[in-house]
Amino acid sequence: MTEKAYIKGSAFPPLVDGKLRLYSMRLCPYAQRTRIMLAHKKIPYETVNINLKEKPEWFLEKNPLGMVPVLEHDGKIVYESAICNEYLEDIHKQNSVTPTDPYRRARDKMLLEMNSKFTTAYYKALRGLKGEDANSLIEAVHASLVPLEKAIGERGNFYGGDKPSMLDFLLYPHYERIEGIRTGFHADFMPMDKLPKLNAWVSRMQTVPAVKETMFDAQTHIDFYKSYGSGKTDYDIGL
Repeated sequence: MTEKAYIKGSAFPPLVDGKLRLYSMRLCPYAQRTRIMLAHKKIPYETVNINLKEKPEWFLEKNPLGMVPVLEHDGKIVYESAICNEYLEDIHKQNSVTPTDPYRRARDKMLLEMNSKFTTAYYKALRGLKGEDANSLIEAVHASLVPLEKAIGERGNFYGGDKPSMLDFLLYPHYERIEGIRTGFHADFMPMDKLPKLNAWVSRMQTVPAVKETMFDAQTHIDFYKSYGSGKTDYDIGL
């Protein structure tokens, strides 16, 4: 099956009985959350990449929201990245990454919700890098990361402690893109002097086998964001 993105008018690729399918987009951080989970659990699957600006009609039948990731298996469809990851954790018990303590699970979900303030500030700043408010938008990103910096400092090498947890897998993808923004757009969303523990956490995450299997280098992220900014997003960049 091709890695290239399916677009409006593309024929639906036939399903294989018994095989898990992931509808994805190669550079989507939310889809990467689920690709990391699949890699960590060593779950066999096939990928169908989607052009998110010119979506195939049949994709909207899978997810009316029109977003990735989406899992499909034996007639069952699951979407939204955190829900996909929880579903995979529930049906594949090997290599569990969910804390057994209910309070720890609750705290993790609270941190994930806190991280949504960062992603909101992240996209707002990314869109405004050439505007007059660029500096204040970048400072808002820094402020949104302070609680995450504090939390990783309290927890250890990972948000899961000594090893990555579900929370680490859900948080990581957006942080992977920060180096590309730093070098390609000269905007430092996560300065080392202000957020040293988060920077160290990103470096540690990039040694995790499941992350290494799914990550792209900074230049690929730069090229993708530049194509997005031009209004002609290249979903097949690098292929």
